[in-house]
This record gives sequence, structure tokens and C-alpha cells, in this order.
Amino acid sequence: MIGRQTYFFISLLTVISIFSCRNKEEEVECLPADPTPYTVVIPPFFPPMDIPADNPMTVEGIDLGRFLFWDVQLSADNSISCGACHLPEAAFSDNSQFSVGVNGAVGTRQSMALVNIGWARDYFWDSRAATLEEQIHDPVVNPIEMAETWEDVVSKIEADPIYPPKFLAAFGSTDVTELRMRKAIAQFLRTLISADSNFDKWRRGEYILSESEFRGYELFLKEGGDPEVVVGGEFGADCFHCHVEAGMQFSDYLPHNNGLDAVFTDLGVGGFTGDPLQMGKFKTPTLRNIELSAPYMHDGRFSTLEAVVEHYNSGGQPSETIDPFMKYTSGGLTLSPQSKADIINFLKTLTDTSFVNNPAFHNPHE
Repeated sequence: MIGRQTYFFISLLTVISIFSCRNKEEEVECLPADPTPYTVVIPPFFPPMDIPADNPMTVEGIDLGRFLFWDVQLSADNSISCGACHLPEAAFSDNSQFSVGVNGAVGTRQSMALVNIGWARDYFWDSRAATLEEQIHDPVVNPIEMAETWEDVVSKIEADPIYPPKFLAAFGSTDVTELRMRKAIAQFLRTLISADSNFDKWRRGEYILSESEFRGYELFLKEGGDPEVVVGGEFGADCFHCHVEAGMQFSDYLPHNNGLDAVFTDLGVGGFTGDPLQMGKFKTPTLRNIELSAPYMHDGRFSTLEAVVEHYNSGGQPSETIDPFMKYTSGGLTLSPQSKADIINFLKTLTDTSFVNNPAFHNPHE
């Protein structure tokens, strides 16, 4: 039989535990006693994934995040989910130039592909969100996207009977908060790993690049310019500076002005920071699954890879903030038709059909 002192001590610990789990003002999280840890399998040649200490990956958290990512209740009129603008078949992007939000509102930027986002940084085209958890806040309240309030989202999710057991499993209580939702969605997004393209298989010794694909790869890695005119020129395509292969991400995730416009209608990073040196700069997207994520650029102005390659071949438009790597605004790269075709064939080796067809990423509400 338990003595009175022991019983009192156990009861006190229980009360303290419950209180600490429900301290919403300080957003203190209480994980379940035995969450199921989720170990991210790092693909060959990839760096470790930087997972926040306050949002460890768990099977339960990922499951909750997947349900929330695909839940139309996050929008004001219950018509669209996060997944509505990030479709699996489009590499978790949108094949429309601009996504349509609630009440038919149309955006001004193309939906970025959600590929290997756990290795990315500074989210959105204008790099205004420092973390993935922070990024998830904005689309819900954006008037041309989901146009909802997080308070209303909390109320709707609290009233949905499928969610109490999922919040309990993921966070130790049935309390629904914005922070918990953002954390769960972030966990799910970090599982969207693409690493089984033909290029990955080639790096693992499981695929042989065709002659055209390999020529395209070599051009991708070479400096542009005539070596007799430009020091270090290699008649290459100059792609590797911003779409770096290191870490297998094919992006440096940094903002660049790639010569789209001489006069900016969208100020990009500069519009967020106010820094005149960042005007017209946009975050570099990954090239993984680029074959599937048309149209291209922050405003979806190019509908084909051929148009994208020709933009860089032309040298782009000069401006005060154009990137130093855009060195050929006068004269262009002068790539031959065969070279341009080879580059596109190489880019298509980055297509990962197992990624876009993975049922673990698809809508669980259907």
C-alpha cells in the first residue's frame, strides 16, 4: 500500500507535469512519455540535416503534419490546403504560373518546389523567413493565399474528431496551438527527400549517363566564356556557381539577381529588407525535379527549360544589382544548339519519379 507521503508526492509531480504541459503563454511543449523517434536517413553524398532541438522528428509528429498540410480547414473558406499549391506531380510546386487562393485571389509569385527543404534556409523567394517553422505561419494569414487567422484554424482543428488523438500522440496532450501545428507541418516537410534520380544513381554507380547527359553535366560545371578572351573561360554554361552540386542540393539557397529585368517590378529580397543592394534578388531554387516544376523563375515567366537555358545563354539584363556571376550580359554565352540540348538532358537526370509518387507524401484525407 502506498503511504500518504508517497501518494502526496506522486500527485504533486502529476500536477506540476500537467501545468507545465499546458503553459500556452510561454508555448512550453510536453512530448509524450514514449514518442517514436524518427531517424532521417541521410542519402549518400548529402550533408547532415539541421533539425531544431525544440522540434525533434517523431513518427507521430510527421503523421500529424501530413494531415495538417493537406487539410483544407487551414483556409478561410475550407477550399484549399497547403498541398493545393504544392502538388506532388509538380515536385510539390504548382504548374500554374500563379497559384489561386481563396475567393479566386491570384498571387504574384510562382510556388516554390518543396524538395529537400530540410537542407534549405531563409525561406520564400525573398528569404524573409529564417526557419521552416516560421515560414509555415505566413501562407495561412496571407490574404491572397489562405486568408485565414490562426485563431480560427485552431478552433476548426480542435473541433475535428480526427485530431485529438494525433495531438496527444505527437505532443503529449490534446491541446491545439499554432506553434504545435507549425512544428508538425515542418516535421512532415523535412521528410520530403528526393535522392533517387538518375543522377543520384549515377553517383552511386547504378546508372550510366548518356553521352549527351554527360556533356551537359560537364557544361554545367564549366566556366563560361572564350578562354582566348576571358581569363578562365571554358566555353561552359556557368551554372555551378549558384546551383552548386556540393551537398547534392543544386542550390546555394542564397539570393541572386540573375538578370531577369533591368527595371524591377518585384523588388525581391530588397523589398523585404529595404537594402538597395538586394533589389531584384531572389532565392536560388533547387534544380532537383526541375523537369516537373515548370513554369520557372519567381514569376513563372518561362514555361520551358529551353526558355530558361536561352535566358542564361543570352546573358540576361544588366542592372545595378546583377550578380557578378552573370558575366556575359554583353554577347551572352554563345552556347551551340547541341550544347543547350545537352544541358537540358542533364537537368532531366535530376528527375526523381519515386519522390513524386511516394504515397507517404500524398493526401491522407482522400
